[in-house]
Amino acid sequence: MNEMAPDNRTRALETAHHAALHFLGTVAERPVWPRASLDDMLAAFGGPLPEHGTDPAAVVEEMAVRADPGLVAIPGGRFFGFVIGGTHPAALAADWLVSAWDQNAGSSMLTPATVAMERIAGQWMLDLFGLPATASVGFVTGGQLANFTCLATARHAVLAREGWDIAEQGFHGSPPLRFVVGADRHGSIDRAARFLGIGRTELTVVPSDDQGRMSADALERALVGGQGPLIVCLQAGEVHTGAFDDFATLIPIARRHGAWVHIDGAFGLWAAASPALSHLTTGIADADSWATDAHKTLNVPYDCGMAIVRDPADSIAAFRTGGDYLIYSGLDPWDVTPELSRRARGVPAWAALRSLGRSGIAELMDRLHTNALAIAAGLASVDTVEILNDVDYTQVMFRLGSDETTRALGAAILREGTAAMTGAEWDGRAALRCSMSSWATTAEDIDRTVEAVRGLVAAGSRTQ
Repeated sequence: MNEMAPDNRTRALETAHHAALHFLGTVAERPVWPRASLDDMLAAFGGPLPEHGTDPAAVVEEMAVRADPGLVAIPGGRFFGFVIGGTHPAALAADWLVSAWDQNAGSSMLTPATVAMERIAGQWMLDLFGLPATASVGFVTGGQLANFTCLATARHAVLAREGWDIAEQGFHGSPPLRFVVGADRHGSIDRAARFLGIGRTELTVVPSDDQGRMSADALERALVGGQGPLIVCLQAGEVHTGAFDDFATLIPIARRHGAWVHIDGAFGLWAAASPALSHLTTGIADADSWATDAHKTLNVPYDCGMAIVRDPADSIAAFRTGGDYLIYSGLDPWDVTPELSRRARGVPAWAALRSLGRSGIAELMDRLHTNALAIAAGLASVDTVEILNDVDYTQVMFRLGSDETTRALGAAILREGTAAMTGAEWDGRAALRCSMSSWATTAEDIDRTVEAVRGLVAAGSRTQ
């Protein structure tokens, strides 16, 4: 068998195309949560490695059939778990082309077409967010690596201000770094800090209000009298409540103490693109770095986070590498992120931005917020449901009367299959979260979800 023959490639792609359209065509009515366990899927795909090869088209067809019960209906309109958006049509199609083109998007000299699209996508985002047009935009795998990339840059820069060159001298023995975070920060901040050699006990944790916003007075107290390199991490969109820190107040406080200010805006930074929601991001342009994730709110496929840094020279100082066989051309993608070889992950972002336009992006942000308000109102009408947060953005958090009934409802929702919501804990109590992140969610999706919850709550009360 010649698996590389052109006709084999064509048939494999046609089979994948048919399987993709079938899945997307059935996603609206299939159970949202998977109907198979990991063990089921291991059994479906496992066994000894075959001794001989199989026709590529047959492999693709087999894969699609076997995977089906273990797939989550994330592309549909009723997946409200975590913060995961369904893929926009233009971004999905662009992602197929990215794989077909097979470009290594680290170097503009090697792959100018894809690097150009990423660079333009970055410029458009800076414009939408109201950030400095000269900032560097590095495309990374997601929000976690965007935070890591920005904070690695920050660490390099604040130590350099103290006369310490981490690239030459390493981190051991460097001036003590003060790393200041909010009490309700996302776990990716702690994880990024750990990657950078900063332990949990070394963090300075600033208290938050009841929605998760950092306290300005507490930040001031935390910074007074401190010396040495300082990084302050703020947040645009608390993952449970959707709350935004008061950047216009907090950033000047941090600045007075010489801090590098980083904003984790994995899904919240996109609020700046909506005239109706941009007040939530007032003051963000005064920070030094920003992390966001296009797969969440822009609805592109996974593997598309952005690490944005005010001064590209700081990014280059932290990440540019050597190699006499590499070709440099000023500011390449591999100059501002940890990777050299990678796929052209920013191309789907360019396609989504080009397809939606400024007005379409604003309308998408507004629709996500409207959907959050609608599902909050619907859930509030269900007996014993309590809404726990101010619905300022896309997040809705709720609970029943006890931790036990709340967790039981969460499990029942996933079993029932109409929608997917994920559990959480807030203020020491069990809660359920709805994240409005998908372009595909309709008013009918919200009504169906609310009625499903209503029925499950009623059924649960009858069995108690």
